[in-house]
Amino acid sequence: MSDNRTLVPLSASSTNRNTIEYAVRTALADGPATLRLVYVHPPEVHADDSREQAATDLLKRASVWANEDGEQFDAELTIETAQLGTDEYLFSPSDIADTIARDAIQTGANRVLFDPSYDPGIGAPLLRPLEYELARFDAFTVEEAPAGRSARRTPFLARTSLPQIGAIFVISFVFYQILAADPTYWFEIVTGVVSAAIVAIGLSQVTFTRNPTWQTPARLVRHTIYIPYLLKEIIKSNILIAAVILHPKLPIDPRMTRIRPAVWGSLPMTALSNSITLTPGTLAVRIDGRTLTVHTLVPAAREGLFAGDLERAIRFVFYGREAAEITSPEQRGEAELIDSTDEPSSWEQDDGAPTDAAEEERTDTEPPTMNETDEGDDT
Repeated sequence: MSDNRTLVPLSASSTNRNTIEYAVRTALADGPATLRLVYVHPPEVHADDSREQAATDLLKRASVWANEDGEQFDAELTIETAQLGTDEYLFSPSDIADTIARDAIQTGANRVLFDPSYDPGIGAPLLRPLEYELARFDAFTVEEAPAGRSARRTPFLARTSLPQIGAIFVISFVFYQILAADPTYWFEIVTGVVSAAIVAIGLSQVTFTRNPTWQTPARLVRHTIYIPYLLKEIIKSNILIAAVILHPKLPIDPRMTRIRPAVWGSLPMTALSNSITLTPGTLAVRIDGRTLTVHTLVPAAREGLFAGDLERAIRFVFYGREAAEITSPEQRGEAELIDSTDEPSSWEQDDGAPTDAAEEERTDTEPPTMNETDEGDDT
């Protein structure tokens, strides 16, 4: 095994070719080298076989580029490829970094080289947080290829498309007809079409960040299932808190807690924190990445939070039925009692490294596959 080993995480990018050329040139500068090309799958890898095939095609194409560039040197170049994260749920930069670091250490890589446009597929491109997370490991160096990274600017108004306009039109029209006195009356239909067209043209640029897919209607259906479940939980919590208030001894035990839910993305985290707040007895007070600080009033509310019932329901809404089978925060070692919102959590005290329980959960069990192809930010 060569001592000169470079690990290159790849994703769909316009600068991949330049990154491969730079990786080969710098790796072979000191003699024989091994170039390990890896693709780290986002949480939705299992939703569509085409994604795994696309990763295979990308790695094959990168291997061809590396061999072409390696022919210019007299040193021997060994190419390895691998797909990581196919049996894990990677929701955050720390999860991606842990997976890359684990592979680098196991394969003896002494350098991790990133494409400047690398996007792990868990939301916005997160190269800087990834480099920060990987800096915790001393077994290898972390470098960014000088491949001409283009500036990323997010306009307030996104580009619109026919699928976006069509989706807003259908949603608006259906909602209008639900409110109409007689949906079959021609006047209600005409005014519904006009109103939906105005809404679709006016809001399509600020409603969607990408084109709707076939998963979007499925997610909307699961939302309709989730709403009655949330109402039931709110009623149960109201009864519980009312019983506590009416109890002569007022058996409350207010405590601050911290959990690290297995969801990622602004919309799923917002939905989860709002659901927790709407449920009496719990109040989400702070979100820091994937860390959620919650005030709990009574032990029963705290036990429900640690059991992850609402978290499991949110995963069902955004990622599908099989994603709901992930273990609870307490079982993963990602739930704890704290004395204040400023106290670092047990997983943060280890500089972001996973706790023993979470690591054991990742390595000793095989999680279920997901049904979704988006982490929750369609809208």
